[in-house]
Amino acid sequence: MGRRRIDPTEGRSAVASVLAGSDSADARALAVRWLLQLLEDSHPGHSIELRVPPLGAVQFGEGPRHTRGTPPNVIEIDPDSWLALATGSLSWRASLESGAASASGARASLDDLVPLAWERIEP
Repeated sequence: MGRRRIDPTEGRSAVASVLAGSDSADARALAVRWLLQLLEDSHPGHSIELRVPPLGAVQFGEGPRHTRGTPPNVIEIDPDSWLALATGSLSWRASLESGAASASGARASLDDLVPLAWERIEP
């Protein structure tokens, strides 16, 4: 059984709310999960795992499929930094340099994948 898909209208609204300064934990969690969903949808595959603890994780990217244990390509980032990275107010390089993100593995990069075009996603 797959996880529940987030409706684009709800996701876009949550991201906009968080970017406007909302401190709602529910809106923040929904925004993080929806942006993870967008990344997974726009870059299908299972060769890289992006973890945003404690709110979610996705596997994405073409290449060798990961099936057991820790994947060879892992990115971990905190929720606020993921929101900033996915929406364009933080660069991939800056997230690594600041320690907001960590990456292990030759393919563990979001450099050419963010920011996501979340404003243009149709419901």
